[in-house]
Amino acid sequence: MIVTAQSRVWFITGATRGLGRAVTEAALAAGERVVGAARDLGPLAELTERYPDTLVTLPLDVADRAAVTDAVERAAAAFGRLDIVLNNAGGLLLGMLEEASEEQIRRHFDVNFFGAVWVTQAVIPHLRAQGTGRLLQVTSMGSGGGVASVGCYAAGKAALDALSQSVAMELAPFGIKVTIVQPGGYDTGLYTVGTTATEPDPAYAPLRAKLAELWGDDAGPAPDTAAPVIMALAELPDPPLRLIVGSNSYDIVQQMEQARVAEYRAWEHLSRQAPG
Repeated sequence: MIVTAQSRVWFITGATRGLGRAVTEAALAAGERVVGAARDLGPLAELTERYPDTLVTLPLDVADRAAVTDAVERAAAAFGRLDIVLNNAGGLLLGMLEEASEEQIRRHFDVNFFGAVWVTQAVIPHLRAQGTGRLLQVTSMGSGGGVASVGCYAAGKAALDALSQSVAMELAPFGIKVTIVQPGGYDTGLYTVGTTATEPDPAYAPLRAKLAELWGDDAGPAPDTAAPVIMALAELPDPPLRLIVGSNSYDIVQQMEQARVAEYRAWEHLSRQAPG
């Protein structure tokens, strides 16, 4: 591994597990410098020992806006700049909407949506001052539509997707490129350590059984299989606004989009009855 003065600096939230951890490892192995942020930094101890000169870790709960602002300032100071921001931290609220408490819903959006917003706001001045930078917003292959029991997750990711498209337009004049990263079902720990579950209502037992049969027990491929795609994306001089990560996920998203278009066309006659 050769670290040079030209090595890029990554700021990665949710760096201890899943896609964030996989990209942290891949970037370090490539000779890049990384500032990894997470609520619990324990899982990064081994990496810190292995890469003492190129990895800086920061404790961070992205739901805390003041803490995000402070962490970004410290991240930018660690290596003197920020080049690539992987806005990855998140969790899952699993359960039917009727079952979810106000506290659960608000906490979920505080992390999955507002947390990403606070990070985005905090890094923009640094990237704008440089006149360059990459902002990788991790949403989901499911951000284009909801599925029963994970509706709040899909809603938060859809909100981040829409906002990021607007931000991409806002930041383009400053040389900052935004890509909405839409990963599929990787074994990231999202459905285990990253999950908050509602109290099940027996009324939804048949639907839960149907969903369990539909989803099966496959946790999906390891997230390190997705890391090379993120690394390749970061190298593109003209990156896409959106990128689906995963071959199977690509097929599923295409099917979802085709079904959406088919439904629009089926009801076009009714839509066109209004002049707007």
